[in-house]
Amino acid sequence: MRVLRALWLPLVLAPMICHGADYRNSEDALSFIAEMEQEHQYDRAVLNRVFAAAERKQSIIDAISRPAERTLTWKEYRKIFLTSKRTDAGVTFWREHADTLERAEAEYGVPAEVIVAIIGVETFYGRHRGKFRVVDALSTLGFDYEPRKTFFRKQLKEFLLLSREQQFDPLELTGSYAGAMGYPQFIPSSFRAYAVDFDNDGRIDIWNNPTDAIGSVANYFSRHGWKDGATVVTRARVSGDQYLEAVADNLKPMQSIEDLGASGWDPLQEPSAEGAVRGIKLQGELGSEFWIGSHNFYVITRYNHSTLYAMAVHQLSEEIRDGKQR
Repeated sequence: MRVLRALWLPLVLAPMICHGADYRNSEDALSFIAEMEQEHQYDRAVLNRVFAAAERKQSIIDAISRPAERTLTWKEYRKIFLTSKRTDAGVTFWREHADTLERAEAEYGVPAEVIVAIIGVETFYGRHRGKFRVVDALSTLGFDYEPRKTFFRKQLKEFLLLSREQQFDPLELTGSYAGAMGYPQFIPSSFRAYAVDFDNDGRIDIWNNPTDAIGSVANYFSRHGWKDGATVVTRARVSGDQYLEAVADNLKPMQSIEDLGASGWDPLQEPSAEGAVRGIKLQGELGSEFWIGSHNFYVITRYNHSTLYAMAVHQLSEEIRDGKQR
């Protein structure tokens, strides 16, 4: 996929109009166009051409609506991301971009292995960045997916604003079926808030430029409060009959290490003194696993609101780090 740094003129999009598109006369799209023109002084001619070319994709509705066949356990989820192939590719990615990762770690205080692991989990180091046009994904979900129309309509607005700000052609940018983009799979609001021009070439390109992607991930974690050198998560033993009371559904740490200890939790390594923690129970390969999540573990869940995701990123980061040191 090639990102076009096109001049922001209405005529740029004229040759790309698809006369079989679904949103040319859509009431929702026309209302959205009026809103963008009024609130953001967006060029109506540009918007008319964008939505004449945007296409409703049933495959996108199907993908986001399809109920999960089952809820994965940690044992099952871990097998997807903790593989020798992904670890080895992460080591290679680190070595190829060592100088950039070193600079990102120095500037943002986020370990290189965490940055690499995020990109590894999200897109296998850029190999799977998504093939849907972002404008199709966000138009389809913003206008035709009732359960989350408000959220995706907001992302469509953010996407058009970032396209204007960065002088991208909005019909050329691709991503996932949910509109997540580039190496780090940023949604448009995350792009506008956290993406950075880390190579200082005057543009932000997270689709094809791993330097910008690395800096953007580091900035995301820094802005969400990553604490350099602090514990992420610690394995624990449990005892007694009250330990399950300390297992927290809330992703945010709300307990003290003393509270967990009173409930029968014993960390195998002392977490760094950084405030609240969270008790976690997972179903692993050998049975139940117990972990104590600290603030940095919570920061990982800001990227994806999932305990399993955060654990996969953390453990992959450790394997990549160990692999690079060998």
